[in-house]
Amino acid sequence: MEMESIPLKALEITYGSYDFAPISFQKAELVIVTDYGDKLWYIEIDGVAESELLRSFSLREDIEVVVTAVLASGSSLRGKGYFHANEPHQAAAIRGDGELIRL
Repeated sequence: MEMESIPLKALEITYGSYDFAPISFQKAELVIVTDYGDKLWYIEIDGVAESELLRSFSLREDIEVVVTAVLASGSSLRGKGYFHANEPHQAAAIRGDGELIRL
């Protein structure tokens, strides 16, 4: 099993039909796990400034989002995932569902 961790400099999510939210954070990283040829990904976010966003997702049943991530290198990726809020710790994780696409 291989793990690659990539720092992020910007992160945006789209959820529902019209809602769009840039996420302010202290630290975020994309983690890509390769196991027997399968690639899985998730994003860990610490120091989330948007407490209302975290509260909203902690109360929702539908946590599916489309995420656009800007890597520290400047390139961008987009993918579908599930937003897991950790309101008490001002943190969140996005568990990827499917491929990440380079923009």
